[in-house]
Amino acid sequence: MSRFLPPTFRLMTGLLVVLPVVSMAQTIFESPQTSLPATRGTPDRNVQANAGSDDGELRVALDDLINAALYRNPAIKSAAERFGAQQAQVPQARSLPDPTVSISWMGNITPFSVQQGDPSSYRGLTVGEQFPYPGKLKLRGQMADRGAEAARWEYQQMKRQVVAEVKEAYYGYYYDIQAITIIEQNKALLQKLESIAEALYRVGKGIQQDVLRAQVEVSRIEQRLIILRQQEQTARARINTLLYRDPESPLPPPAPFSPAEFHATLAELYALGRQNDPGIEMDRRMVERNRYAVDLARKAYDPDFSVEYNYFQRPGLPDMHGFMVGINIPVFYRTKQREGVIEASHNLMSTQRDLDNRMTSVNFAITQQYLAATASRNLSNLYSKAIVPQSSLALESSMSAYEVGKLDFLSMLGNLINVLDYEVNYYQELTAFQTALSRLEPLVGAELTK
Repeated sequence: MSRFLPPTFRLMTGLLVVLPVVSMAQTIFESPQTSLPATRGTPDRNVQANAGSDDGELRVALDDLINAALYRNPAIKSAAERFGAQQAQVPQARSLPDPTVSISWMGNITPFSVQQGDPSSYRGLTVGEQFPYPGKLKLRGQMADRGAEAARWEYQQMKRQVVAEVKEAYYGYYYDIQAITIIEQNKALLQKLESIAEALYRVGKGIQQDVLRAQVEVSRIEQRLIILRQQEQTARARINTLLYRDPESPLPPPAPFSPAEFHATLAELYALGRQNDPGIEMDRRMVERNRYAVDLARKAYDPDFSVEYNYFQRPGLPDMHGFMVGINIPVFYRTKQREGVIEASHNLMSTQRDLDNRMTSVNFAITQQYLAATASRNLSNLYSKAIVPQSSLALESSMSAYEVGKLDFLSMLGNLINVLDYEVNYYQELTAFQTALSRLEPLVGAELTK
């Protein structure tokens, strides 16, 4: 059969299909990928112009996107302001109530006038202060301090969450770019195969089934490109949004990266999660705060004190000085103080249950992302070390068999499509591995993607 094939067909098929695919596979899966050095400067400038690739094209580095997000993201700034507000409550809670000063007179209706010869007429000055029962101010300060600590962990949680979202969007953006590049290269080859199959069919040296199958594969490639381009635009818009930029702002292609070295065990990740998860730390501070709130509610049974100093100036008589000490009496303790203790106790139990729930949720999330990362790492290694090299050799072998008439066109075309799919699947699993590690990082408080 091969002796009837035009030399052009064999040349284009051999050179344009086998060599580029096998060469590309060897380049991708045998040469280590290295991260490009990132430039330094203001966050906005780093997003616009970063380190260039070997082909001279500008690339955006992940570190630069993270720095820009930490600098610009409004959710992070909002959490920082809440933390600042909570910190400002601490000295307020530890301070005494404002003292009161009052001026009075008794006599004529004219302000500060007295009636001469009338001993009941006077000018007066009163200064008063309230003193909470010993221990109340300290408890209020401790409550405010724990509230500020909870806000600090909320701020840390927001920073970690935004960083994880930037990484996830970046890896998705990287996958879309790589998949589009691979598929567009193979689309051109498939279109050439389609033209060749159609030419052979017209001269009676091929069958219509070959033409139709090639057309179907070209259409399927175009369908995948439409979906990938939509995903790429979405990922780019997501990154811009996290950087507080217009979603349509231009963004260079992502810089290549090396797969992370991940050797942590599940038990080690559990331990890190219990120690470092911001949500757990925030709930712990709220439990402590509400313990102080229960103690403060019990102290509400203890009376507060008020102290006043009075000075009276009387016409024709010696000046008078007076002091007054008062306390409040909790006569309505059944409906106020007792219910306050019950309320505070319920709040304490609620936050304790929140802490328990957070710990179990973190353990599940760690397990989920650990298993996802492990599976994706194993699959990416399988694709890079076995499936893609083997399928590339199988394609090369099928091409040789096809040229001598031992293999039909559809089988050869199927081998080409398999290589294309496996290459795209490699990048899919590689970025899924990095994404799973990105989702683990906020939970364990450690950088895993490098």
